[in-house]
Amino acid sequence: MGQSLVKNYVHFVFSTKNLAPLIQPQFEIEIYKYMSGICRNVDSPSLKIGGHIDHVHILCFLSKTISVSEFCKKLKASSSKWIKTLDPSLSNFYWQDGYGAFSVSPSHVNDLVEYISNQHQHHQNKSFKEEYVALLQKYKLEYKSEYLWR
Repeated sequence: MGQSLVKNYVHFVFSTKNLAPLIQPQFEIEIYKYMSGICRNVDSPSLKIGGHIDHVHILCFLSKTISVSEFCKKLKASSSKWIKTLDPSLSNFYWQDGYGAFSVSPSHVNDLVEYISNQHQHHQNKSFKEEYVALLQKYKLEYKSEYLWR
């Protein structure tokens, strides 16, 4: 076969450092648009980006030329640096070190886009910690809870 064809849907989830509530409504859309641009720049176009005050969800086509860890490293570093310039109140903005990355079946993409779109409503009843642990359990990932929020 002379051509490499890849279509990997990946759902990334990560939080602000110490779950700080820094993704305020007045900055939210601008932050997600900027992150979408970073995704495009690394040939991993986003399908949906959303979240709530302390975390973000990104659904994208992960490029065949970048690893999951390199994608997250570039996305978090570039966006964190830029977010700090938005407002003096964001001068101490950082993303938490870790992240979740989950493969998504094409048949589940529409449901995930809707889920990401409804984050504000979803978090009226559930904290990010509860949401993230539920995702880890859904994907049957083993984890140590004492390391999740460092």
